[in-house]
Amino acid sequence: MLAALVIVFREVLEAGLIVGVCLIALFAERIASLFDGSGQELLNATILGVAVVMLVWTVVWMASHGKEMVTEMKAVGRDVKDGRKPLAALGIVVGMAVLREGVEIVLFMYGIAVTGESPLNVAIGFALGVLAGAVVSFILYRGLVAIPVKALFKTTTILITLLAAGLAAQSVGILQDAGFIQSLSDPLWDSSWLLADDGAVGRVLRTLVGYRAQPTGMEVAAYLATVAVIVILSRLVNGRIAKAKQAASGMRTA
Repeated sequence: MLAALVIVFREVLEAGLIVGVCLIALFAERIASLFDGSGQELLNATILGVAVVMLVWTVVWMASHGKEMVTEMKAVGRDVKDGRKPLAALGIVVGMAVLREGVEIVLFMYGIAVTGESPLNVAIGFALGVLAGAVVSFILYRGLVAIPVKALFKTTTILITLLAAGLAAQSVGILQDAGFIQSLSDPLWDSSWLLADDGAVGRVLRTLVGYRAQPTGMEVAAYLATVAVIVILSRLVNGRIAKAKQAASGMRTA
């Protein structure tokens, strides 16, 4: 099953890339003319929107399956170590995880780049992120620092939620600048006297949590709506899982 999954996934991905390139070559001019020269802004906003959807899905999935994923990964590692499963099984699991995260990184890096961040800053942030992630992973692997899984997932969930909300607000801002959204376009406040967008701290907060010194009403609405959607979906999913576990335990005791 795993071999078939990997093969089909690879072929479908290659076919999708080829079809996408062909469609872009055939219809690029027509697509650009449909939006009166604002096709780049629409593309950027769309990519940010896709990134937001993926982040929302990631948060909801982690809230409901994070512990299960850790348990299953440990079980696969033990099975390979004890000889019950081939080493290829662990390689496939790790490879698919790395591939998925790599695709998400590319998408999110593009989303950050289209918000106005300079390529040099994006490259430096990427390198520092890889280095920090590798160091933390090594520390956790060696057991030098014991971090509870629950606390780790909770912190990651909060960071991803704020990142998704910030990207949603930036997507709305791009659409407003391009003229696609006209309502609630006036700034609600101006905090540039306290923390400017172009300062070092302001740029970091803009990347991490979507900070803007002069946010429009629609940007604030998109930010709050994204946070609300993540919280509501996470609670709904967790509630269903809790009910399913209670029902299963009730059937066992009956």
